[in-house]
Amino acid sequence: MIEIQNINKSFDDNHVLKGIDAIFEPGKVSLIIGGSGSGKSTLLKCIVGLHAPESGKVFFDKQEFTKLSFEDRVPIRKEIGMLFQNSALFDSMTVEQNIVFSLDMFTNMSQAEKVDRANFCLERVNLAGRNKLFPSELSGGMKKRVGIARAISMNPKYLFCDEPNSGLDPATSILIDELIQELTEEYNSTTVVVTHDMNSVMGIGQYILFLHKGQKFWEGSSQDMLQADIQELNDFVFASPLMRSAKESL
Repeated sequence: MIEIQNINKSFDDNHVLKGIDAIFEPGKVSLIIGGSGSGKSTLLKCIVGLHAPESGKVFFDKQEFTKLSFEDRVPIRKEIGMLFQNSALFDSMTVEQNIVFSLDMFTNMSQAEKVDRANFCLERVNLAGRNKLFPSELSGGMKKRVGIARAISMNPKYLFCDEPNSGLDPATSILIDELIQELTEEYNSTTVVVTHDMNSVMGIGQYILFLHKGQKFWEGSSQDMLQADIQELNDFVFASPLMRSAKESL
């Protein structure tokens, strides 16, 4: 479980996050949604320690992450898998080398064990046999799947995904969503996804946190969202024809 309490973050005079509270539970896919500039990605980076909030606390299974030193954060970081928006693969490394990178940093596995683990992760994301390809030889959806394979290489207890469907066609987006949901259930991980994709919201969102202008405006399930009487939430959600149709069918 991850709990955040009263998270505030500013960049110069721009107060990006304003007292955000939330609880993300294990075995569930939790989504952070909101318009551009609402603070979604900044909140994610505060949770994983890429940004330091001015105030507030982040707890990983009741351990206060925000007060730990860099060295004391390492055991928790070993349990974190991260899929970045652009996949963040190393262009000069093969698919296999990209996956093994984390294992090189954080484990004492032999080279054979690392390759076995990379093979397992590639099979898990339906990319078996692509070990020696370079990122430039992959499609956008394949890069995302390699990013997921790298993220799960350490058997993560916590899985974070920043706009996993960005730049993907609808069919590939659905495949990525289904994979994230399957892995969450398989590892019983606490999964947090930043997205603006309403198909993802309705498809895999078990808990949804809606941010507006840096504030927490609403939280609940996807079904609760369709019934919510909050103008800012409705303006965001029902801008999509798909979502307007879903609401009208209730």
